[in-house]
Amino acid sequence: MKELDMKKIEITLESLRKNNMEAYYCDSSQDAVELVKTLIKKGDTVTHGGSETLKETKVIDLLKNGDYNYLDRSTCKDKDEIEEVYRKAYFADAYFASSNAVTENGVLYNVDGNSNRVSAILYGPKSVIMLCGYNKVVRDLDEAVYRVKTVAAPKNTKRLNCATFCKENGQCLSIGSDASYMCDGCNSEGRICCNYVVSAKQRQKGRIKVIIIGEKLGY
Repeated sequence: MKELDMKKIEITLESLRKNNMEAYYCDSSQDAVELVKTLIKKGDTVTHGGSETLKETKVIDLLKNGDYNYLDRSTCKDKDEIEEVYRKAYFADAYFASSNAVTENGVLYNVDGNSNRVSAILYGPKSVIMLCGYNKVVRDLDEAVYRVKTVAAPKNTKRLNCATFCKENGQCLSIGSDASYMCDGCNSEGRICCNYVVSAKQRQKGRIKVIIIGEKLGY
């Protein structure tokens, strides 16, 4: 980690705390998993949104180890069962996710298609624990929007095999246009950029916990 990166992370952590979120830094994914163990209790009901970061850090392996009541949508047989897990998530003790971007002024920016993830971040679970590689830290909301349009959305549409402009071209079709804005994009039925959530100052202090990790993780 370059000294400049660490300075940016320190600024971001302090800003998150000012916005009533708990904020932590871990050098490695392994350290982050050990921290997570202190933020949840055995027997807690836990679940998560779709996230490459959670896979890469092996947090999902932790949740599956039998110590917790894990709501696992991967075992669902059909769409109805998946929807049931989505709804049960609102009553979880802890909901895990990553953020599409974290700004230096302490704002989380998340974009979803199905939106079970962003809705749970906003309301429901007692605790929301966000794990983010340092590559997700950006200067401001404009950079966060740009990051989603050029990194997160294109990579996720490829992963999910969605028929979108960004999957084929590596960036949103709105990039470079005179009217490029947060909500601009394609008209594809497979579009995953449908709901846009900006989490700033929180009323419920400490409900959202952000762990920034000194590794490049996820999209």
